[in-house]
Amino acid sequence: MKQIKTSIISNEEVMPGVHLIWLESSGIEPAAQPGQFIMVRCDDYPLPRPISVHSLADNRSKLALLFAVMGKGTDWLAQRKAGDNLDIFRPLGNGFSIQPASRNLLLVAGGMGIAPLYFLAQEALKNKHSVTLLYGTADNKRYHISPQIKLVSATEDGSIGLKGRVTDMLPDFVGWADQVFACGPLPMYRDMARRKRELKLEDKPVQVSLEMRMGCGLGVCYGCTVKTKSGLEQVCKDGPVFDLDDILWDKLVDI
Repeated sequence: MKQIKTSIISNEEVMPGVHLIWLESSGIEPAAQPGQFIMVRCDDYPLPRPISVHSLADNRSKLALLFAVMGKGTDWLAQRKAGDNLDIFRPLGNGFSIQPASRNLLLVAGGMGIAPLYFLAQEALKNKHSVTLLYGTADNKRYHISPQIKLVSATEDGSIGLKGRVTDMLPDFVGWADQVFACGPLPMYRDMARRKRELKLEDKPVQVSLEMRMGCGLGVCYGCTVKTKSGLEQVCKDGPVFDLDDILWDKLVDI
C-alpha cells in the first residue's frame, strides 16, 4: 500500500472533541467514492487510523476528514496545524452503491455517522438524486449541514427536532425512498435489523457502513473480521459498506 504525503490546509474543532481537517488532495483520490476511508499515520504510533472521506471540494483538489478524538492517535491528529504534513494511504474499501433505477435516497446518520453520509449526499445531489437526511444526535451539539440537503433532525434530549432516536423517524420516510443508507453506532443497526417490519424496511435495500478497529486496512491482518451470512469477511476490504441483511448482528461486539 503506497504511502502519500499530503499537506493540511486547515484544522477546525467544529464540535466539542470533533475536528474537520482539510487536506491538499492532488494525486490522492481521483476515484474516491462515498463510504471509502483513508488510513492516516498518526505520529509514531504503530498502526494508522482509518477515517472516512467526508467531503471533496474545488474540483476534488481538497479532501476533508471529519473525526472525533477517541484516543492518542486522533488526539495527536487534532493538534496538527495548517501547513503540517500527513502521511496517508489512499482511499480504501468498498463504498456506498446507488442502484441505476434509484432516484429518492434516504440517509440515516447517528452521531458521527454523518461523516461519510455527508459525502454521499453531496455526490447524489450532483447526480440529480433527491436526498433526505435523517440526522440523530444526543443533543444540539451537532455538525452543520449544508442547506442544499433536506434535513430532518432528532435529538435524544428533544433540543432539536423529534425527541428520540433517529430510527424512530424511519416509518415516515421509508415509503418515499428507493434506497436507504445508514451510518451510526452498532446499536442503531441492531435496532434497524430487529425492527425491520415496524420500521417498514422489509422491502427496501438498506446499506450500512461499519466502523471497526483496523490494523492494515487491506484485509491482511484479519483484525476487522465480521461474521456475515456468506461467512467471514473483512470490514476494510469487503466493506466498510454492507447490506443490512448480510451482517450477523448478534455476533458483533460494540467497540
